[in-house]
Amino acid sequence: MIPIILSGGSGTRLWPLSRKMYPKQFLSLLHDETMLQKTLQRLEGLDHEAPTVVCNDEHRFIVAEQARQIGVEDISIILEPFGRNTAPAIAVAAMHAAQQVENPVLLVLTADHEIPDQEAFADVVRQALPLAEAGKLVTFGIVPTHAATGYGYIKRGAASSNGYIVDQFVEKPDRDTALRYLESDDYYWNSGMFMFRAQAYLDELERFKPDMVAHCAQAAANMREDIGFLRLDADAFAKCDADSIDYAVMEKTDLACVMPMDAGWSDIGSWSSLWEQGEKDEHGNATRGDVMTTDTENSIVHAESRLVATVGVSDLVIVETQDAVLVASRDKAQEVKQIVAQLARDSREEENFHRIVYRPWGSFDSVDAGDGYKVKRISVKPGARLSKQMHHHRAEHWVVVRGTARVFRDDKVFDLHENESVFIPLGATHYLENPGDEPLEIIEVQSGSYLGEDDIVRFDDIYGRSDS
Repeated sequence: MIPIILSGGSGTRLWPLSRKMYPKQFLSLLHDETMLQKTLQRLEGLDHEAPTVVCNDEHRFIVAEQARQIGVEDISIILEPFGRNTAPAIAVAAMHAAQQVENPVLLVLTADHEIPDQEAFADVVRQALPLAEAGKLVTFGIVPTHAATGYGYIKRGAASSNGYIVDQFVEKPDRDTALRYLESDDYYWNSGMFMFRAQAYLDELERFKPDMVAHCAQAAANMREDIGFLRLDADAFAKCDADSIDYAVMEKTDLACVMPMDAGWSDIGSWSSLWEQGEKDEHGNATRGDVMTTDTENSIVHAESRLVATVGVSDLVIVETQDAVLVASRDKAQEVKQIVAQLARDSREEENFHRIVYRPWGSFDSVDAGDGYKVKRISVKPGARLSKQMHHHRAEHWVVVRGTARVFRDDKVFDLHENESVFIPLGATHYLENPGDEPLEIIEVQSGSYLGEDDIVRFDDIYGRSDS
């Protein structure tokens, strides 16, 4: 069995904590570990080969670092040049897996699920294995605990081994319909988790989406290794239709089976679902960070960088980050995605980035900005270096506040220590390196007519991001 972990979601309904460049699967929402890390740890106790993660190209270093942090070194990371939904993502992962093991069973998981009962999860996976080995396409149906209108449903049919034949996939219902489903024993929430043999999935996808299989096969055949990552052929993958596995295969195939799972599952799809899963005080409040509450009930209050205090409120979502604050009714939490859509229309950076932006070499915090200037606090990991680059529209002044910086400016190389500084003129070729064993921290002051992150011409980059 080869686990396939899909990590392409953007988590827009958990804004402002989840952003496009650092979405919810990489956040620690309920545990010390991130959701991706908990998904990888969920495989413990199962007999499986090295897992494969399919993720956005922009997230590759985050995935690799978070896997390394929990000791998962043996892992394949397939990079999508752009999102094409789950059907193509699973197809290229199945093709890659089949090169490692002859017609393996794939356990397809999503990186942003919460499943508290690890033992129950593993038991159901083991029970599903004979069905998958026999050529069935197994989906895991969650035993519903309430009349949810935010999930799709699966209606079970006749019994088949440990599971049931799928009778019908049902779209998200209205409230009255969801109540009828809850009263029946025949309906489960659609979890988006699957198990099947690689070839069984590809054969069914070939039946219903032959062009998709052809394009995925070309993208996988021309896949190349890039500093430990597997990069799909972008031209071939671009020709794939964007389609989910449900629409492309599961709703059409006669091989679909459903395995009931009762393990406390949640997709943490909104702030209200995070409140439901979170630990609450005696007044029903789920809080995190520096929070004080008085006469507050049934609310979720999340503070990232400062004290957040509430008085005389109930049923609210209050989320504070360094650059944004969200206040919403808990029953309207699903509509946060409309704010994200408005941010996108207005080309606001808050859609994509946090104030602290993570890079493969470390991170930077945009401390201040104004007309013609920007101030950043830059942290560089031991042994890491930034790309060799130049800027058309800005100059930079670096001040070392911790550690030692090795600076390359045009044809000169020199070291800077704490309280020392250097000026990088507009148009100068330069890069920065941390030669020490401790993190390097510098203050960077940019000045110029344009200070956007896209004013970078990279000549050389050890992380594969160079422009020439």
